[in-house]
Amino acid sequence: MQIYEDLEQVHFDGPTVLTIGNFDGVHLGHQALLETVIDLAGSWPGMAASSVIVTFEPHPLKVLRPELSLDLLTTPLERLQICAGMGIDIGIVQPFTRELATFTASEFIALLHEHLGMAALVVGPDFALGKDRSGTLDVLAALGEEFDYRLIVQDLVDNGQHSIRSKTIRQLLYEGDVSAAAKLLGRYYHMVGEVEFGEQRGREFGIPTANLLIPEDKLWPANGVYVTRTWIVEKRRSFSSVTNVGYRPTVNGHSRRIESHLLDFPPRGESGNLYGKQLVVEFLGRLRGEQKFDGPDQLIAQIHADITHARQFLDDAPPASPPFFLTPLSET
Repeated sequence: MQIYEDLEQVHFDGPTVLTIGNFDGVHLGHQALLETVIDLAGSWPGMAASSVIVTFEPHPLKVLRPELSLDLLTTPLERLQICAGMGIDIGIVQPFTRELATFTASEFIALLHEHLGMAALVVGPDFALGKDRSGTLDVLAALGEEFDYRLIVQDLVDNGQHSIRSKTIRQLLYEGDVSAAAKLLGRYYHMVGEVEFGEQRGREFGIPTANLLIPEDKLWPANGVYVTRTWIVEKRRSFSSVTNVGYRPTVNGHSRRIESHLLDFPPRGESGNLYGKQLVVEFLGRLRGEQKFDGPDQLIAQIHADITHARQFLDDAPPASPPFFLTPLSET
């Protein structure tokens, strides 16, 4: 995938088939829409078109409603990596500003037409763009006549009970149901972070953990203990792991942390130093909620029981495969 940081950097004659949105989570519903973009671009009459995704940074709500706290399923980079893995050709991370928020639908479509040679726009049934969301589907269809593009509306995807939406996945994660969230995402929920120095309590207990520094606005699952798979990005290797999310009440912790204990790590003959390394933690299942124990001995016994249960869980889990966050991207 070729990445551009602003539409002003792009000057394509086209044709391009594109979609626009935040795509937080890039869940199965988003993926169905993106597959339509890819298929349509590949079968465009006369010549293959380029498939394009336009997303925004910062999130529009951060500009329009700065008082709100955001809990994002994916960072902009992660969204592009997922899209690249699917086969999208071009990713544009458009800076969202108060000025851009004043654009009418016609003005924004004109920008896409000028810089991308847009031949088709693929959107969902509740999509709208432009100031005050005035660019409804009817408006966009009419603009298609003016700017010579096709508007394709992709149906919502459901899981047999309700439409797959980012807010549904967020609620499942707030409840700690990472297994159900994975079924809607089409992959395990993950968190990416750099290993930072902690209080080294785990090392004192003989169960060392990697403490992750998590990007701002990233959604944290409910406090508790999880079966996870942890990737060391630079080594492109994964290890089964047990991850604690929470305040560590038994040791009087005051800050919320994510700490992963990598099983069977380090491998024989290798260094176990992970400080400063980037890790990706995939959440496979929840073992239990956060608990306060009577003392370190009881806590250590429970951690060993958690590790045993995690190994049993992982025996039935699909084998690890290189995930989207290892997809190389090319910035322009």
